Amino acid sequence: MGQNSVRGAGTRRDVRDAGDRSEDDSPYESGPEGAGYKGGTPPDPVSTAAAGTGPPRRRGSGKRRTLRWVASVLSLLILGTAGAGYLYYRHLNNNLKREKLNLGDKPMAEHKANAAGQTPLNLLLIGSDARNSDENKRLGGARSTFDSTPLADVQMLVHVSADRSNISVISMPRDTLLKMPQCTDPETGEVYPETTRPRMTNESLGRGGPGCTVATWHMLTGITIDHFMMIDFSGVVSMADAIGGVPVCVSDNVRSRNSKGEGSGLELKKGTTYIKGEKALQWLRTRYGFEDGTDLARAHGQHMYMNSMVRELKKTELSEPNKLRRLAESATRALVVDEELDTVKKLYDLGEELKKVPTARITMTTMPSVPEGSRVLPKPDEAELLFKMVREDTPLDGRASKKQKPKASDDPAAPDAEIGVMVRNGTYTAALGAAAGRATEVVDVLTEKGFTQAKADAQRTPQERTTVYFPSVDLEGDAQAVAKSLGLPVSSAKRSTEVSGVTLVVGADWRTGSTYPESAAEDDGKDKEETLKSARALSGDDTGACMKVQPGFTW
Repeated sequence: MGQNSVRGAGTRRDVRDAGDRSEDDSPYESGPEGAGYKGGTPPDPVSTAAAGTGPPRRRGSGKRRTLRWVASVLSLLILGTAGAGYLYYRHLNNNLKREKLNLGDKPMAEHKANAAGQTPLNLLLIGSDARNSDENKRLGGARSTFDSTPLADVQMLVHVSADRSNISVISMPRDTLLKMPQCTDPETGEVYPETTRPRMTNESLGRGGPGCTVATWHMLTGITIDHFMMIDFSGVVSMADAIGGVPVCVSDNVRSRNSKGEGSGLELKKGTTYIKGEKALQWLRTRYGFEDGTDLARAHGQHMYMNSMVRELKKTELSEPNKLRRLAESATRALVVDEELDTVKKLYDLGEELKKVPTARITMTTMPSVPEGSRVLPKPDEAELLFKMVREDTPLDGRASKKQKPKASDDPAAPDAEIGVMVRNGTYTAALGAAAGRATEVVDVLTEKGFTQAKADAQRTPQERTTVYFPSVDLEGDAQAVAKSLGLPVSSAKRSTEVSGVTLVVGADWRTGSTYPESAAEDDGKDKEETLKSARALSGDDTGACMKVQPGFTW
C-alpha cells in the first residue's frame, strides 16, 4: 500500500459491478492493467547488531542470527526485528498501518485448545486492487477505475495447525458469489446491511475495509480468523524486489496479452525464470495465458510462486544487515494489518510460529467451485468439507487424515427432545425417482428415538448422500447428535448457510428402512481425496510444478 490507505478522502462508493474491473481484463495503458492486487513498546532487550549500532557481534553470532525461512509469505515479517535498535524499531512500528479485525455484526468464537493445550492460528491474506496513488495507478492501469472503491481481488486463508506441524492455505476466487454480513465502516460509521442476494466476494473490501472481508469469510466458513494482512500493487513490487529473484516455470513461451490488449503483460520464455519486482506482480496477476484463462488458473499460479518463494528464502543466508533492513522496510511499509498486530515484535512472534512448519507440510488449495454464469459458487459438499477440515484442524496433506477420524464437536448438544429437526426427502434419482413419503418415515424414526421436535418438510432436495446440515457452529453439536442417533458418520454433519436450523436431507443412499445402511456409513476418506483433488492441492516441496500455457498466448 506504500503510504496510501486503500480507503479515505476521494473514495467513491458508487462503483459499478466488481466484475467489470478484472485483474487483467482492461486495456493496457500506462502499465499492466487490471487489479489483482502508530508506535509501540519495544522488546527488551533489543538487538542492535544488524542496525549497525551497539557493541560488535561476537564470532559466530551472524550464523546464529540467520533466519531459516519456512511457511508462507508471512514469514517475511520476522525480519522486522532481525536486528533493529530502539529508534529503528520505533520507525518500523510507525510504518505499520492498522485497521479493525472484524467489522461484521457477529463476533467470532474463541479457539478451543486441544488436549495438549495448543490452539490453531488463522490468518487472512488480502490483495487489494486499490488505484489510489501514482504508483498504484501506473502499475494497475485501467484509468476508468482510478480512485474508485478498492476490491479484495486476492483472498487466501492461512491455517497454522495447533501443533504447528502443518500449514493449509485456501484461496477463494475473486468472482465467488456470496451473501455478505452487515458491516460498519469504522471511519465514517456507515452501516452496510446484510446483502439480500449474493455479491462477488471481492466487493467485501469496499463495505468498510478488510474487516468486512474477514466477516464475510467467517459467515461462509465458520472459521475463526485471528489476523489479516493486506497488500496492494506497489507493496507487492517492493516486497518482491526486497526478497530477490524467485524461480517460476512455464510450459511454453508465454505473453499475457490478447487481441484486445487485455492481459497482465507478463512475457516469459519456456522453462524456469527467476522473477522479481514488477515481473513478479505480473505473474501474480496473470489470468490470460495461464491454463484456461480463469481466476482458478491465476490462483494456481499464485500458489506456485508462494511455494517457490518459501523454498528460496529457506535456503538463503539472510544475515546481511542491508538486506535485512530492506526487507524490514518493505514489509512494514507494504502491509495493512489488524489492530492486534500493532508492533513489529508481534509480527516477529507470528513469524516464529510460522517457521516451525516444514516446507513439505505446506499445502496450497483453491476453494472447490461450480460455474454460475460468468461467476462461480462454492461447490456444495466439497467446499464445506474443506472448510470443515480447517475448522477441525485436519491436515490437508493427507498425512494424518487416514488415521484421524472426524471428531465430535466441542459444542454440547441440547437434549434430544429440544432439538428441532427439519427432514427433507432427497432420495430422487433419474433411474428410480423419489421414494414416496421418505421424509415422514424418517421423522417417525427420529421421534421414537426421542427427537420429538422433528418435522417433515415438503421441500425436496435431491442428493446422493444423507446429510445433516446446520447453519452455525453453535448448532454443530445438535446436528452430530441427530447423525449419531441414526447411525450416520460424524462427517455427515455439515455446515451450510442455506438452512436456518438443523436439517436432515435423506439421500439416495438411504431409500428404505429405519437404520442407515452400513455400506453407506464408511469412512469419508474418499470424499476427502476427491475434495483435495478438486481443490488442486499443491505441496510446498513440489519443485516440479510448472504452469501450463494457454493456447493462443505463446510466441
